Amino acid sequence: MKIFKNNVFYIGLLSFFGGISQDIFVPILPLYLTEILGMDKSFVGVSAGLVIAAASIFKIVSGYLSDNFKKKPIIFSGYFLSMVGRAFLAFFTSGAAVLGLRFIDGVGKGMKDAPKDALIANSTEQENRGRNFGIARALDTFGSVIGPLLLAWLLIIFRDSLFKYHVIILLSAIPIIFTLLILIFKVKEDNIAKKEKLSFSGKLPLSYYLFLSIMVIFSIGNFSDAFLILRASNLGLGLIAIPLVYALFNFTYALSSIPLGGLSDRIGREKVIILGWIAFTLSYLGFALANSAWQVWFIFAFYGLYYATTEGVAKAYIADMVTKENRGKAYGIYNAAIGLVALPANVLAGLLWDKINPSAPFFFGAIASGFSVILMIILIWKKH
Repeated sequence: MKIFKNNVFYIGLLSFFGGISQDIFVPILPLYLTEILGMDKSFVGVSAGLVIAAASIFKIVSGYLSDNFKKKPIIFSGYFLSMVGRAFLAFFTSGAAVLGLRFIDGVGKGMKDAPKDALIANSTEQENRGRNFGIARALDTFGSVIGPLLLAWLLIIFRDSLFKYHVIILLSAIPIIFTLLILIFKVKEDNIAKKEKLSFSGKLPLSYYLFLSIMVIFSIGNFSDAFLILRASNLGLGLIAIPLVYALFNFTYALSSIPLGGLSDRIGREKVIILGWIAFTLSYLGFALANSAWQVWFIFAFYGLYYATTEGVAKAYIADMVTKENRGKAYGIYNAAIGLVALPANVLAGLLWDKINPSAPFFFGAIASGFSVILMIILIWKKH
């Protein structure tokens, strides 16, 4: 396998600028939908779930395509669609239009993720794969630190404008232009796929499907972070403070990604994933039980540890389990399964919020996560 020097760094830069774009508008999107467009929490759940569900369908397609064709054009199309879906949100305000544009953004997310993960896996060796996925996730998340900080600055600049949300959403599409340029000129293709037609053969191991099953159970209670933002607002956190607390969460995530990814190289991926799910359980219990705005800062900071111990580590774990010829397919199925669960999970979260109270979705998520920890422990015990 040919290893391209600095390829992981440049792939990480794609995610860095993509993260800036996403997190300029994500912290205000649920507030824009509910306070400006007058949508209820169930609509927020549907729109958030639709993005992930749409992404999941195309993650299957892009996963198979990336095992058989060049990966860079697939990644390019994904980022381009996300740019279009985000920019036009500034001009269309009906519920149907919002859902349509969020669907387009979701398609873009689905197209880019599996081939990008496969490029990272194929640009690394197994003994340092966790650390390299951690580097890519750290760059992604540092973008997600800068994005909310830029958002806070833009909210101050446009605080007296009636169209501040529309201007900010439009500006969020600009960083993707840098992503597309880096992809074209800096990222190297691994040239693995040389087939003239699609191949859907290649078995994935039982261990992969067992882990995937546990991830699906966990994901039932892992709804969109839009509900965390709504919860922060519900507890009294101000408009300017919301992007700042979101930046703090992403800063913790970014700062921890590389060392925790490296830790998984030393003590095993499963153990680090379990630590992450425990952090998730405690964070959701914190959101459920919180009764004051100041508590949100500590909970969001701690919540970043969950992402650092699972996002990159889970993908490195999958790369360890499957052959390089089937990694695109493995990532596609994995991302798709998690994404397909997202729509009912987010709808359920919205209903629990509207019909019971704002704490109910978080109690449910904590229970699902705790159960997944038990199943993961059993899986490790069976393996050894």
